[in-house]
Amino acid sequence: MAVTLRDVARAAGVSAATASRALSTPDLVSPERRELVRRVARELGYRPNRAARELITGRSGYLCLVVPDLGNPYFAAVAKAVQARARSAGHAVVVADSEEDSLLEAELVAQLGAQADGVLLCSPRMSAADLAVVADDERPVLLVNREGAGLPSVVVDNRDGVRQAVRHLHALGHRRVAYAGGPADSWSDARRRDGLADLDVEVEVVDLGAHAPVFAGGVGAADLAVASGATAVLTYNDVMALGVLDRARSRGTRVPEDLSVVGFDDVPVATLVTPGLTTVAMPLARLGRTAVDLLLGARDATPAHTVLPVELVVRGSTAPPPPESR
Repeated sequence: MAVTLRDVARAAGVSAATASRALSTPDLVSPERRELVRRVARELGYRPNRAARELITGRSGYLCLVVPDLGNPYFAAVAKAVQARARSAGHAVVVADSEEDSLLEAELVAQLGAQADGVLLCSPRMSAADLAVVADDERPVLLVNREGAGLPSVVVDNRDGVRQAVRHLHALGHRRVAYAGGPADSWSDARRRDGLADLDVEVEVVDLGAHAPVFAGGVGAADLAVASGATAVLTYNDVMALGVLDRARSRGTRVPEDLSVVGFDDVPVATLVTPGLTTVAMPLARLGRTAVDLLLGARDATPAHTVLPVELVVRGSTAPPPPESR
């Protein structure tokens, strides 16, 4: 027989109403009693009836997270952190992959977000006009890695990440650095280009254009980087950087002896390749946790727009340029 809410209340020594509030609206119950009820519920294996709870509270008990590409370790890491944080707050998470398609992204928000308690849009590709439509909806919406439409957001310091990477390359002796950008409509890519345009060191930046933020995009960018005469290349993300490493190896270009490579994100695979990838580390777990906290209003004193710091992690893919290029 299934465990009921009354069973939980009886075992915890509280009323059914108190048990219900502890599980559905915990802010209305003292921390001690809330933890007692939750502990008893876990021990008894209680599973709330979500349909009934939605009728009573007007809440579905789940959040909607839309990402551009779950195949990218960056978005998988953010999704994992979002799920863990939401679970601790009593919410399930529905994760949807928009496949880098802005139209599909808008459809997913309309379909899945309609019944959700809130929507998290991670690196959304949709236009500013479409974001404005989303912002006009009654459900809470928060942007991750993008700002716009007056919506609350949590982002990382893209400009500073670029500056840290280029300063590192400059200190090694590089004076001509190529940048392999991401999608032309990427908000993060635009911020990084802003950083490249406002450097505090003397470095010539070669723009290699926009590329798909996938392994193949990096493969194509590698040939352009070598042809440009640059001694180092900074890529939009780590997945592209892995494509650069693979193409450089196949054409006989040594990394880092002939070409230094810097990525962005610090996904787990960055430490598994040879040489290890120098990259701008994103606080991915913190990004996901902060997004959930802001969406659920757990931090009323936090500004609507939160910027998290980044940090350059130096590994074996960067070194001084070849002597003849210095």
